[in-house]
Amino acid sequence: MDNKIKIGIPRGLYYYKYNILWKEFFKELGCDIIVSPETNFEILENGKKYSASEMCLSLKIYIGHVFYLKDKVDYVLVPISKTLDDNNFCPYYLRIYDIVNNTFDMNILNYNINEFDKKYEEDEFIKIGEKLGFSKNYILTVYHKAKMEEYKQNKIEYLVQDKKLKRDKIKILIVGNTYNIYDNLLGKDLIDLLNKLNCEVIYINIKNPNIEDNIYKNIIENNENENNYEYLEHILNFKNYLNGILFVSTYPCVSDLTEKSLIQDKLSIPLLHIFINNLEFKDEYSKKVEKFIDMIKDDIHE
Repeated sequence: MDNKIKIGIPRGLYYYKYNILWKEFFKELGCDIIVSPETNFEILENGKKYSASEMCLSLKIYIGHVFYLKDKVDYVLVPISKTLDDNNFCPYYLRIYDIVNNTFDMNILNYNINEFDKKYEEDEFIKIGEKLGFSKNYILTVYHKAKMEEYKQNKIEYLVQDKKLKRDKIKILIVGNTYNIYDNLLGKDLIDLLNKLNCEVIYINIKNPNIEDNIYKNIIENNENENNYEYLEHILNFKNYLNGILFVSTYPCVSDLTEKSLIQDKLSIPLLHIFINNLEFKDEYSKKVEKFIDMIKDDIHE
């Protein structure tokens, strides 16, 4: 009989930023891990069914992933992370635990990182490990091992992308939240299209893990924008290699609009904003991207 604790991980929101850490941490604790599948229309429709109508497509998709897992595992991981370099302060996003807890009858494994209130990642991982019945010393050993694996994988991704930047192809930087960029129904088709158009796709979230995040923070002049420096910082690292920027979002969030404004104000790089709020218009989104790449090609050949 298998007595391992089953942990469900929804393939949405924080997943694309922290999945290496989560998988390694729970694996080392001896848990079974079940990740919900790539987003499909069934997951989306279930998400819509249990979501408020005003929620963005990304949140509805996340709710659908939670629904998929709720009867298959002992706990569903529903974390919240508010870090100093995070640009997303959407009230729904920051209340996702309460939304899930009030919507579904299931066991939730939750942590709440808030660097503004000095609630740090290591301490929060100790809490969830103790909830699962493990000692603090063992949890710390497992956590640091998981962090090392996360660092190694991030380093590999960075080295691969660094080589891509040096290739003689049109380079398009994908900007947006990772849960939009990498999602099977949202950004993935656009990325596939760019590859078919013989473009080199560069990802905003892939960076050198050895470099401190704050090296370009001083270029942001207005206090109200101090939490939006991350995208611009990364773009400054890439700017001499880029031919264009594709900005992907699913809701006209203030943070997204601020980042877009910062990019346009500080950098003279062609930018296309794809606002995905209705998947029935996917063909229209693709046509816009094709026209954007044609424009860049024409500029290069002038």
